[in-house]
Amino acid sequence: MEKKIIKYGGLLALALISYFLIVRMFGLHENPWLRLFNGVIVAFGIYKIIKNVKKESGVNFNYFEGFKAGIFSGFIATIVFAFFMAIYIFHIDVAFGEKIMEMSLGSVATEPGLLLFVILIEGFASTVVLSLLFMQKFKPSWNISNKL
Repeated sequence: MEKKIIKYGGLLALALISYFLIVRMFGLHENPWLRLFNGVIVAFGIYKIIKNVKKESGVNFNYFEGFKAGIFSGFIATIVFAFFMAIYIFHIDVAFGEKIMEMSLGSVATEPGLLLFVILIEGFASTVVLSLLFMQKFKPSWNISNKL
């Protein structure tokens, strides 16, 4: 299962990076509202890994197994995406980090490293929330059957 988690985390990171580069290609990368689609990408990836683990486990599927798959794959994707953004912000487009920081926080903070911290926190938080949310759908039911 660990290989599957790494695979999905890598694919999720690749999707996030690809989306950023496509948005960048059209010059829309400074629009903060387009970051909302990152959540859709992460939600789809976490849903798919939990669904896949449940399908593979069958009747042996448990809550912790699905939650772990969602959390770890989301964390891997977040770390890889943050690493990519660090390279982009500090080496490729230095002005981008400063513009985003100015738009988001005004004159309060100008350090682009804070932007990386925000990316990590947003990614980790959305991963936890989405994993908990999707596990409500996939968790085994304890309902008593009506066949009594």
